[in-house]
Order: sequence, then C-alpha cells, then structure tokens
Amino acid sequence: MIPAVLLGFLGSFHCIGMCGPIALTLPVQHLRGARKMGGILLYNAGRVTTYMLMGLLFGWLGRQFYLGGLQQWLSISLGVLLLAGMFFYRFMPVPKLHIIKKTLGGLLVQQRVSTLYAIGLLNGLLPCGLVYLGVAGALAAGDVWEGMLFMGAFGAGTLPAMAAVTWFSQLVSLPVRRHIRRLIPVAVAVMAVLLILRGMNLGIPYISPAMQPAAVNCCHKPS
Repeated sequence: MIPAVLLGFLGSFHCIGMCGPIALTLPVQHLRGARKMGGILLYNAGRVTTYMLMGLLFGWLGRQFYLGGLQQWLSISLGVLLLAGMFFYRFMPVPKLHIIKKTLGGLLVQQRVSTLYAIGLLNGLLPCGLVYLGVAGALAAGDVWEGMLFMGAFGAGTLPAMAAVTWFSQLVSLPVRRHIRRLIPVAVAVMAVLLILRGMNLGIPYISPAMQPAAVNCCHKPS
C-alpha cells in the first residue's frame, strides 16, 4: 500500500490546484479549533469513502480478469496505457458530469456543515487523472478488498495537503505547487513500470511476484 500512499501524497498537490477552489469554499472557515478540523476531516472522509467504493468496484472487476486467467495481461496492458496516457492525456475527452457538478454546487451554496460529507462524496466523483491512476492500481490488484484498501491508502495520502490547504488557505504557494506537480509524471511512470513488471510474472517478491493460477473448485462424487 506504500505506492498508493505516495501516489496520493504527490498527487495531492495537483489536487490543490484542481479541487483547491472547492476546499477553500467549504463551510468551515467560520469555525475554530477542533470544530474546524472536524469539518475538514468530515469532508475528506467523504472523498476517501468514494475512492474506497471505486476500489471495491474495480477490485471486483480485476478479480474477474484473475479468475479468467487474464490478470497478467491486464497488468501489462494497464502499465502500457498509463505510459501512453502521459503523452496523449491532453487529447483525451473529459466527462462532463453536469448532474454531479450541479448538485455539488448546490451543496456549496448552502454553506452548511451538515453537507460536508456529501460534498466530499461528490467531489470524489469529479474527473481526475490521478484518481484514474489509483483505479488502475485497484484493478490490477485483482481482489475486492485489496482494491478497496489500495484506494483507501491513495485517499489517505491526499489528506495532509488537502487538509492543510483548507486550514491555512494559501499555505502552499503556486510556484511550490508547480515544482511538486513536475514529480507527478515520475510517479505515473514508476507505477506504470511496476504494473508491467508485475504482469511479467518474474517471481521477484513485492515487485513482480509469481502469479498463481486461480483455483478451480471441482465437485467429485464419492466412489
């Protein structure tokens, strides 16, 4: 889960640029001390919940590939797609998701603390390349619970920066964010290579562990 946490942490500075305006308009700026931090954590808990639900879904989907004996090729394909996406992401269509954005905007306008968790839930559904990268990791996990934990760890990695930008407003300056965002392609490339190595089934612990074929339960009548 360490790669997922690191991916979330590095990606969180990209999130500050993309989701920072939402974080800065949350109905917590009038609060103080523990109540303010509680509101910030409630909002981020909503985001992480959405990520974990995505992990469950795509972990289940990856499990189907595993049972079909295709996990090895899935892992390699995901790695290649991530590398290709680094060069062609500017030309990829972005989902509009008007309903989600409209609902999210309505909740923000209300400026009510009771809406913080729901705002986080919807925020987690907004288009984000780094979330898609986390989803690729959950898919490659080939297991429902591992996929959920991967996305949960990814979400946990985003917490420090996202909580700080809400608490301190303009804590991280634009030049600093730009420098850190330059590391994001490196993180994407590293994860892509790890996925390809994983699919190559080299028998290297933690990097390319040997993939065991899915067990098939056969029923035999006693002789």
